[in-house]
Amino acid sequence: MLQYLAFIGSFPIRSYSILFVLAIILGYGVTLTLAKLQKKHELANHLTNLLIPMMIGAIVGSRFWQVFLFDWGYYSQHLGEIIAIWHGGLSIQGGIVGAVIVAIWYVRKHKISFWKLADLCAPGLILGQSIGRDANLMNGDAFGDPTGGNWGILYPEGTIARDTYGDKPLYPAEVWEGQMDIIIFALIMILLQRKMKRGYLFLITNAIYNAGRFMLEMLRGDTPKYLFQWTTAQWTAVGVIILCILAGIYLHYNDKKRSEADLPN
Repeated sequence: MLQYLAFIGSFPIRSYSILFVLAIILGYGVTLTLAKLQKKHELANHLTNLLIPMMIGAIVGSRFWQVFLFDWGYYSQHLGEIIAIWHGGLSIQGGIVGAVIVAIWYVRKHKISFWKLADLCAPGLILGQSIGRDANLMNGDAFGDPTGGNWGILYPEGTIARDTYGDKPLYPAEVWEGQMDIIIFALIMILLQRKMKRGYLFLITNAIYNAGRFMLEMLRGDTPKYLFQWTTAQWTAVGVIILCILAGIYLHYNDKKRSEADLPN
């Protein structure tokens, strides 16, 4: 792992920042390519207009989640670090919330289907998340608990992981999550071949990711635990899974009512 790729004078080029930008570019590229392959040219045009607003919403949401819900104990003592996103500390769960809020505002303004847009964005979203975990690895954050043995990741000096646990080997939690995201990406690409109800692809992506995230959080060593010894990410994951199930039920019965309404009397 390498926190700094180079220096321009005294200005550092951080691996985290480079990989974060790469995640956005590739995630957007996949989404735009799918829109063109599926001949959704109108949505492709909207994607171009949405890129910057959704990116801003995702950054604000992910930082809010990280600072105020995940690690307020640290940031309350280091207020100057709240805006220092280049040091790491962006929550994918909060990022999705922020991006969804911006998307809802946009689709209501332009009268397009939120669920069609969400389905289109699902593969690129999970691909971007997998690259984001590589950024965490290079930065030495989003790390795991000590393994208790002679195996695991030994982070270098200067990383948050090393400052927290010293020279103890840690579970490669962020590596495993990145690998999990690639598997989810492959599954979603396979599901694209099937005809599914609108919104289901997005809901399935989020439900599977958050189920996996809940399990991997048991190995994380960088966030405090609360009721039931669950982290904020685990509570968020459970909430998202419940919302996905409820939204799926709503879409099923709503589409059924629309189909019945279209039948001739």
